[in-house]
Amino acid sequence: MGFIMDGLDAEAYDRQYNDRELVRRIIEYFRPEARRMAIVALVIFLTSLVNTGLPAFVSASLDRLQVDSSDQTMLVITGVITLLGILGWAFNAVRQWYSAIAVGNVTLRLREDAFDAVVRRDLSFYDQFPSGKIVSRVTSDTQALSQVVKLTMDLMSQILLIGLLLAYLLSVSVRLTMILLILSPFIVATALAFRKIARDTVTQSRRVNAIVSAHIQETVSGIRIAKTFRQEQNIYEEFLEVNRQSYRINLRTGYTFSSIFPILNILSGIGTAALVYFGGLTAQAGQITAGEWYLFIQGLALFWFPLTSIASFWSQFQLGLAAGERVFALIDAEPRVRQIDSKTLESVRGEIRFEHVDFHYNEDEPVLTDFSLTIHAGETLALVGHTGSGKSSIGKLIARFYEFQGGRLLIDGHDIRTLDLQNYRSFLGIVTQTPFLFDGTVRENIRYGRPDATDAEVEQMARLVGSGDWLASLPEGLDTQVGERGSNLSMGQRQLVALARVLLQDPRIVILDEATASVDPLTETLIQEGLDTVLADRTAIVIAHRLSTVRHADRIIVLREGKIIEEGNHEALLRQGGHYAELYNTYFRHQSLEYIEEVGSQAA
Repeated sequence: MGFIMDGLDAEAYDRQYNDRELVRRIIEYFRPEARRMAIVALVIFLTSLVNTGLPAFVSASLDRLQVDSSDQTMLVITGVITLLGILGWAFNAVRQWYSAIAVGNVTLRLREDAFDAVVRRDLSFYDQFPSGKIVSRVTSDTQALSQVVKLTMDLMSQILLIGLLLAYLLSVSVRLTMILLILSPFIVATALAFRKIARDTVTQSRRVNAIVSAHIQETVSGIRIAKTFRQEQNIYEEFLEVNRQSYRINLRTGYTFSSIFPILNILSGIGTAALVYFGGLTAQAGQITAGEWYLFIQGLALFWFPLTSIASFWSQFQLGLAAGERVFALIDAEPRVRQIDSKTLESVRGEIRFEHVDFHYNEDEPVLTDFSLTIHAGETLALVGHTGSGKSSIGKLIARFYEFQGGRLLIDGHDIRTLDLQNYRSFLGIVTQTPFLFDGTVRENIRYGRPDATDAEVEQMARLVGSGDWLASLPEGLDTQVGERGSNLSMGQRQLVALARVLLQDPRIVILDEATASVDPLTETLIQEGLDTVLADRTAIVIAHRLSTVRHADRIIVLREGKIIEEGNHEALLRQGGHYAELYNTYFRHQSLEYIEEVGSQAA
């Protein structure tokens, strides 16, 4: 399965951001929500006033009832307490409403940016990093980052509440308030000590969750192969191992965050006991009234909760920051394919020239070394050679999917690194050995390269490929659902859809990467008819394992270890008796009509 259990290590594109930088990036996403955030801040302030005013009013009411316990007084006190409760609920409802909108909008924008980064990454990025882990960053990590906002809003509320409580408590008893302030730093210092532990633990947790996602995605994608080879039990056991690792990491994360509040509560309990004792002595000495002492104890309870919340804020904040770090690392990942300009081309003739190009996927494994080749406009060039000779790499470089390390690649005399890639690729058509079809109809998949094409144009292109005979085998014609990845169609039908899609695009350069390698001879005949239509009057690079797509090429290039060792047409290369003749006798000869007739006569 290719699964690596040590995947908890950071990806190569991961980077370390300090808290200040992460907070700055998060704030940038909230700037468009400034009006809503201002409303939230206002209602937080009003909610804090109500939360502070309620115990203050109860304290004053207790003192009032000692001198006036009439029904009218009781009714007024009850009415005011009820009103304060309603106001508190209303302010909180407004806060939650606007907070939900702000958080939703920020999550939306962040996820859009993350997905945009996914779309813009080079193909080499996906060769190196599992798609499941990337998906995890776009989905779960962006959602986790949005929780930072809720924490921040809670922090604002707690700070305001503490400020108002301190002001009132100072007015009640400066001495007791000073004792309270002396005890507070111990709680804050204890919570901040969890900060580094929390950040590291959460980062590990998010990585292991990404591993689980990647494993599940790989399993679902390859489930047919797994069932074919009866490997269900093995992949289940692999999942159990992955899931146990996830369990251990997440359990450790849970322990980390579950332990902070009991410790903080112990410290606040010690502080409460001390202040109750000193407060009782103060009230006994007549320095404060019973109502004020009650208020102080009530205020103390209100004070410890926001203080412990603020103290634990940075530890909890690491949940969002760790997720944010992963999302921003994806967004900030450096592209390998670098364009030095963005020239747009009005038209393309299709001349391609490699000048002393060096290329490798891995530094210690060169694919092309000092490679030079000119492909003339309108020429059909076939590339043949053993696996690993560099055939497909040439096609990928022409498509600008990968960065070459030395030399130049010119398109109609323009350095490919100076072109606007979206514009350039509009002149480029590619058909691979296993074409990818999106879930939808055959018509929608053919139209994919030209969304503005009419139904008549789509049908015309479909009928040009293989004379349109293949359409009769589709249950609902062009409106047949192809299924996930084209699963409802045969491999040959998928290729015909892919050829029609390229033909509708009308590219000037066509790359066929082993386009008939996985189909039966009958379907190949249909595809070959489609290829003749697609290749007409276009520059074509044909990477083939089939004789039919090679022998009619204008020129054949024979590659070995990234170097051209022979070139010419089919007949000339056979006469040379070199490497091409060897490949022909090994791979191609049995596909030829002459060979089939020879075998048939021998059998007779």
